[in-house]
Amino acid sequence: MKILHVFKEYYPVVGGIQNHIRVLSGELVKDSNFEVEVLVTNTKSNSVIEHIDGVKVIKAGRIAQIASTPISISLFKFLGKAKPDILHLHFPYPLGELASLFCSGCSKIVLTYHSDIVRQEKWLHLYMPFLKKVLRKARVIVASTPNNVRGSTLLNKYTDKIEIIPYGIDIERFDKINERKVEEIRRRYESAIVLFVGRLCYYKGIKYLLEASKEVDAQFLLIGNGPYKLELEDLIKRNNLEGKITLLGEVREDELAWYYHAADLLVLPSSHRSEAFGIVLLEGMACGLPLITTELGTGTSFVNSHNQTGLVVPPSDSEALSEAINYVLNSEEIRLKFSQKAKERVRNVFSKEKMVESIKNLYYRLLST
Repeated sequence: MKILHVFKEYYPVVGGIQNHIRVLSGELVKDSNFEVEVLVTNTKSNSVIEHIDGVKVIKAGRIAQIASTPISISLFKFLGKAKPDILHLHFPYPLGELASLFCSGCSKIVLTYHSDIVRQEKWLHLYMPFLKKVLRKARVIVASTPNNVRGSTLLNKYTDKIEIIPYGIDIERFDKINERKVEEIRRRYESAIVLFVGRLCYYKGIKYLLEASKEVDAQFLLIGNGPYKLELEDLIKRNNLEGKITLLGEVREDELAWYYHAADLLVLPSSHRSEAFGIVLLEGMACGLPLITTELGTGTSFVNSHNQTGLVVPPSDSEALSEAINYVLNSEEIRLKFSQKAKERVRNVFSKEKMVESIKNLYYRLLST
């Protein structure tokens, strides 16, 4: 069975969707029943074919980027030649979805709807007629949580073809840690540690976390890079938070678990619906971290069960954030409860094994009809 995944980018470009496709493809290719390819754009103008973790990755040459969308003419050519048994699109990537409409050999389409398009509304207005054609053409639309379906004005029109398959992670990867390194991190900061992991961009709500930090006796560690970095550095300096906020930049994949295990809680203070799930929450849960998230009407409140695995607060509310952080930090009993529930939930609902098995069953079912 030949499966072709299509998105705008792939590893080593870091991101939630990129990592999801990498985990899914890497597991599928271990099964001899599947031939797996990934079609994305290259960060440069030339096209290359690579093999990453046993997966054939075609990176079509990029000629431009418009509204966060890489433009590649070669992508149409590669898709036209691919002839997969199942074409698996990962939305949102408008060019990939458009290309699927011109792919005569792509009759069985699965579309994973990762998030609504929030910021580029004027482009969405132009793109909507084509997007609706793609959604009609897709045999199955995969959503990661029921929340994403209920909260989307577009998705709830296609409930007859939607299947809920939560994201999954390699939980065991976060069990293998270097205790000495974890202890070094704790000694370095000598206080409670509040952790943020993610891309430094507009919808993450980090400015509200910075404001909340003023009312919390803890060290805030921010892991990640992005277009918001310079503005964050300026905010930290202007508010005299250099001793409380540390921007760590990107952390190596094998070192990330050290910070999860060293921290006291994980905060995802997102302010816009572009935050559709928050895979970093699963990583934190696997390490037993209590969570604090915001109510966006998306998957974050499905992942983080309020008052079970952590707390859910209103978005764009620094005061609510600081109160929630202090509530968790000031009670060892609460932290232990949230930690235990988080570990249980991630193993029961969000393992990569459960996710891959569900996707395989979906593929088999499609090919048998």
